[in-house]
Amino acid sequence: MISELSDLKIGFSLFGGLPRRWQIPIPSEKFSFTPTTLRSNMFVHKPIPNDDRPNIIFIITDQQRYDTIAGLGYEHMDTPNLDRLVREGVSFEQCHVTAASCAAARASLFKGYYPHTTGILKNADSWRRSWIQHLNDSGYYCTNIGKMHSWPFQTELGFHERFVVENKDRYLEGRYFFDEWDRALRYRGLVKQQREQYRKRSDYNSALGAFEWELPEDTHPDMFVGDMATWWIDNKPKMKPLFLQIGFPGPHPPYDPIQRYADPYLQKELPLLEVTEQELASQPPALKELRIHNQEIDHDSVIMDMNPSHEQRHRQRAYYLANVTMIDEKVGEIMDALERHDYLDNSIVIFTSDHGDCLTDHGHSQKWTMYEQITRVPMIVWAPGKFGDARAISPMVQQMDLGPTILEWAGITPPTDWEAKSLNEALDPSTTDDFNGRDYVYCEQVKDAVLTGCEFMTMVRSKTHKLVHFLDEPHGQLFDLVADPDELTNLWDAPDCAKIKDELLNELREWRIRSGVHTKDWCSEWR
Repeated sequence: MISELSDLKIGFSLFGGLPRRWQIPIPSEKFSFTPTTLRSNMFVHKPIPNDDRPNIIFIITDQQRYDTIAGLGYEHMDTPNLDRLVREGVSFEQCHVTAASCAAARASLFKGYYPHTTGILKNADSWRRSWIQHLNDSGYYCTNIGKMHSWPFQTELGFHERFVVENKDRYLEGRYFFDEWDRALRYRGLVKQQREQYRKRSDYNSALGAFEWELPEDTHPDMFVGDMATWWIDNKPKMKPLFLQIGFPGPHPPYDPIQRYADPYLQKELPLLEVTEQELASQPPALKELRIHNQEIDHDSVIMDMNPSHEQRHRQRAYYLANVTMIDEKVGEIMDALERHDYLDNSIVIFTSDHGDCLTDHGHSQKWTMYEQITRVPMIVWAPGKFGDARAISPMVQQMDLGPTILEWAGITPPTDWEAKSLNEALDPSTTDDFNGRDYVYCEQVKDAVLTGCEFMTMVRSKTHKLVHFLDEPHGQLFDLVADPDELTNLWDAPDCAKIKDELLNELREWRIRSGVHTKDWCSEWR
């Protein structure tokens, strides 16, 4: 049996509009992204005396839908620690990612540009630089624990130190990359649960990727990352200011929670969107092909049943949600560790995810589509006393808007050609009522090893409608989000919707032209 293992000891690597007090003068010329600067700054911290800028704790999960936090209005969930962040923080109700798969969405988030500008359109596209370097250069100590999904996996990205934990079931790329988790399992004499083992199960073809975690609880990857983050906070001398990115691998499939977390969800009624033959028939050819592809190829140990039973769907959903509850528990422990070491008095905590998961809604598996289950993600900013009263922000934003927001917290002026826009107007209690957000949000997905039926797919979404365009294809999707919030009725060919369809197609065209003009100098350093 092939196992992804190595012989290092347990997975902790040897290498290891704001208040004025947060703003310090920093020369803008310091923040050029050059390979030399990136290489020389790895593991070298240059603190500024009496630097009282806020610590930034950035927690990101993988493939977590918006409707997975009780505090956001979903009572079937058990998420007391995330509920606390919602109850005491600022939550964004319409945060949309810029790509429908992992690496493209994350690179956009950490670079400040749309995927078509970064050129990072799919997993394993080279991604070596990020705005984290700006924080590093300005005096922040920058640490990554868990998943970032850069390529190569261990590239610096501006961090002083990285403890990399990647996808749970790597297969298409990085199959023999041994991360911190692999090394820890090797030290324990364990072989991680993975596709070769799952394929031997009698229920593999019908499980929809949902399996019990059978190894010791602390070896589950989300437990491992949470415990590693707590260990780092407890043992590393206090660093200030700190940028700490914590990337949980879950609830990305395989959906493999510890059984005691799944049991309560198995006993609950869970919201499952009805899938009809009428809806499936109206989907564009590329999405019909995607359904067949995901039935034939077991990406991430998930075989998509073309007509799953309610029992199959309920079990998959229960296991997925149980993984969220496991992560929630670890978020609580991380918050406790931060409080123990006096970080929280001057910290901003962010919680979000890179995209969602259809989980058989709309007849689809995982991501690679433009439904709300994919593009809309939770985004919570927690810093009691810094941003006024807890509240929800309803205007639309793009997740990558966090980039300039964070730089401004650090007293750094974001680059003028970024396509991301600061959210500090929304966070500042004196201007929050004036915040209108974006008129449109966009999401992109290129042809890859999974989405094989089209060359490029683009979404444009207004407050009332969503259009999905397929490059060089006459087919598409159009949804009236007011009359049809579940996106069940495709209006692409409806004569009475021709006007709004043309308006959104025109906006898509103008957006791409504006983008090209606005970002024309983004790579001038490398011309």
